[in-house]
Amino acid sequence: MIDHVSIPVRDLAASAAFYDRVLEPLGYKRFAERPASIGFGTKYPELWLNLRPDMPADANPGAHVALRTKSQDAVRAFHAAAVANGGTSDGDPGPRQAAMTTYYGAFIRDPDGNRIEVVTF
Repeated sequence: MIDHVSIPVRDLAASAAFYDRVLEPLGYKRFAERPASIGFGTKYPELWLNLRPDMPADANPGAHVALRTKSQDAVRAFHAAAVANGGTSDGDPGPRQAAMTTYYGAFIRDPDGNRIEVVTF
């Protein structure tokens, strides 16, 4: 079982503000703040932002993180908040076929290019 995931960001303060807004519909909040990292989660830090100021602006960090939520409304709210706050859509909310089941999900790219998916089963 995975306990937590870290993604790289170039500007910790700007990324934290972005994630404050987009994770709120999922019930996530900030749990930990350190000089070079910030942890978000529902009960403890599950998603960490790690400062990488030297990461090239045009780099694709290659991260793909899927976060589970409880409803299709939360998926849509996450996607809308991301697009409204500087992220880009990488897959509108809707039904998806996974390897073993169907689910409802959406994909975004954060301002650093990290691919974040939100899913509900």
